[in-house]
Formats: sequence, C-alpha cells, structure tokens
Amino acid sequence: MLMAYKGFSRDLSCTSGGNRFQYRKGIWNEEPEANTGKNGFHCAEDPLDCLNYYPDREKAVYYLVLADGDVNEDGYDSKISCTRMKLVKELGLKDFLMHALRYLYLHPYRKPNRRVKRESAAAADGFAIVRGKAPIAKGKKGDILAFVKEEPDRRDIEELGLYEVDGIEIKEDRWYDISGREADACGKETAPEA
Repeated sequence: MLMAYKGFSRDLSCTSGGNRFQYRKGIWNEEPEANTGKNGFHCAEDPLDCLNYYPDREKAVYYLVLADGDVNEDGYDSKISCTRMKLVKELGLKDFLMHALRYLYLHPYRKPNRRVKRESAAAADGFAIVRGKAPIAKGKKGDILAFVKEEPDRRDIEELGLYEVDGIEIKEDRWYDISGREADACGKETAPEA
C-alpha cells in the first residue's frame, strides 16, 4: 500500500482512457487491471504532478489517497496506476503544498516537477515553490510561498519553509527568504522598516 495524491473534477469523477469513473469516499474503489498508460486508477507520488493533469484549481480538487493492489508505473513522472484506491483526505492549497515539500524533502535527488523553481520565484496560480541554496519568493495577498533550502555542498534538504502572503507579516510584492525575513532580489536580508 502506498500513500499518493490524486486530482479529480470537483464531483470526484475522473476520465482515463476515454472512460469516466465516479470515485466514492470511505470505500476502496476497485478496477480489474492497472497499466499506467491504459487503465487502473491513476495517482502520483509527488503531489505537484497532479497539476500536470488537473492544472485548474478552480475546477479540480486534490486528495491524499491510498494506492493498493496491483501497482504499475511508467517512469514519465511520479504517476502510478493501481487496482485499488481509497480517498483519505481532501487537501486545500496550504496542505497540498506542505505535502509537496515533504515529497521534496524525502526525495532530494529526483527530478522536481516543473513548478519548482530554482533560487527565486514570483507566485503564479496562487503559489510559488522555490528550491536552492538561498531561495527567495514573492507574491500577492493570499498566495502561498514555499521554500526548500539545500545544504551548501549537496542537494540534500537542510530546511523547509511555508508562508502565506497576508499583507501584514508577509507583504505583497516583496521578496522573502526561507526564514520569513524580507530579502532583496539577490536573496540578501534587508533591514526591517522603521
């Protein structure tokens, strides 16, 4: 049994191989076969890979799921297919990004999803995930800024950070570092306002 992530249409339905399946909460949803390219229940080990298939957060929901039974993967991204799936918990954006940070921490040498930017990023679609030696990010009010700081001489993860641009502690359109301190565009900490 694997912990994984799945995107759905808001009604918890999904189309795969031209067939539409209506998932149900609280039970094991079951399929006879699992082949990532053809059939089975598709999900991903990296939560961010769900956005490759369900990018519009206004029309989709994202769940933590359990994948069981026959499990198949294709090596394209972290997508897998399984014959049994149980929906565990719906993830709002902040929880979804915390799970994405956990995945990056546990798998520092895997190729990251294209939404993970190097060293600096401005939020798009409600969030920014930035990874590097001195990561910095900025956004608009309500955006989530997620940080992954690597060790100085390796890709192993040293620290994680997650902040919401609230307009008070974390202000709009200003660069912040992993500690939630304001930084300039080069990542250097700036003096606080008087």
